[in-house]
Amino acid sequence: MADTPPIDEAAIRTIAALLHETDLSEIEIVHGETKLRVARHVSPTPVTVAPPPVASAAPATAAPTGPAKAPEGAVLSPMVGTAYRAPEPGSRPFVDVGETVRVGQVVMIVEAMKTMNQIIAERAGTVTDIFVEDGQPVEYGEPLLAIA
Repeated sequence: MADTPPIDEAAIRTIAALLHETDLSEIEIVHGETKLRVARHVSPTPVTVAPPPVASAAPATAAPTGPAKAPEGAVLSPMVGTAYRAPEPGSRPFVDVGETVRVGQVVMIVEAMKTMNQIIAERAGTVTDIFVEDGQPVEYGEPLLAIA
């Protein structure tokens, strides 16, 4: 059996502390032929949310039962990110209300993780409404614009 270097417990403790400080789940260090990998498994912490207090003098109202329905002909954001109406700052928007679009035309960009994702019209028609401002954060499934 080949000679293996002794385990450097101090290095392991230092790396474990670094994992904790940085909230990382794993670190691997390779130095020459020595490889040291330290990983931790983090269990999700359950969160309890208390219902809001109900005022005794106010009548109770029904809570929403789910996400609002998207408007007819809405183009939805396929991801969480930042919506941009133009290809670059200061340039003309891809589309404006009242303009006609064709299938496959770029109508907006959603930036996610430093990647610019083109949002393509899946139907031809006229842009009837634009629901987001340039540079606005958007959620998955959020309506960006409507085409009729």
